[in-house]
Amino acid sequence: MKYRHLVKQGLQVSEIALGSWMTDVSDSKAQDLAAQSIKLAYENGVNFFDCADAYSGGAAERFLGKALKQYDRKELIISSKVFFPTGDGINDRGLSRKHIFESVDQSLKNLQTDHLDLYFAHRFDPETPLEETLQAMSDLIDQGKILYYGVSEWRPVQILEAQLVIQKLGLHPMSVVQPQYNMFDRYIEHELIDVCDKLGLGIVPFSPLSQGLLTGKYRKGQPIPAGSRATYQDQIQPY
Repeated sequence: MKYRHLVKQGLQVSEIALGSWMTDVSDSKAQDLAAQSIKLAYENGVNFFDCADAYSGGAAERFLGKALKQYDRKELIISSKVFFPTGDGINDRGLSRKHIFESVDQSLKNLQTDHLDLYFAHRFDPETPLEETLQAMSDLIDQGKILYYGVSEWRPVQILEAQLVIQKLGLHPMSVVQPQYNMFDRYIEHELIDVCDKLGLGIVPFSPLSQGLLTGKYRKGQPIPAGSRATYQDQIQPY
């Protein structure tokens, strides 16, 4: 396994990360398979394990935390995200200071750790001032609950606006961006990569195989493989 720095940061992450977006924990058989995947990844040098508070209603975080508990925490890079609804309450979503603080505490509990190495604003929140969101993230670093923070699927202009706020308020800098990037979706090549390069932001892409389409397992005129993502995610169309 090869490792890379997050550009300007000293932190090194494995070139391959294990994400938990589609972790199936619906029964014991599915959980056993997921646990085997985590074990295989760790044994082959993967140190970066990515999750989010909204994945499987929090079940993905709880499962990942339990699975990783057997390993030395110092060897792991654990990330999570905040934005999408985690409950029915009016404040159980978005990037307000209230939701960020409550969400990170729940994520720490779910993942059975005292800090997150990376914490992402899962999407941009037009209803919350950037100053509020970024101040909250910076404060979490001061509190030791997160080490680095970043954003996922923000537009280049939104990242540039965030940088101006960070400089104006003297906040801890943003460190990383998580966009979708694969052979079908190369939008980040237009502006985002240049923006990240100028600001010294690391890029940790998700869905590099386009949710399985680039694996070759989905073929026109052939049955969808049993248990594959396309069996329960109908927007995937075989090629």
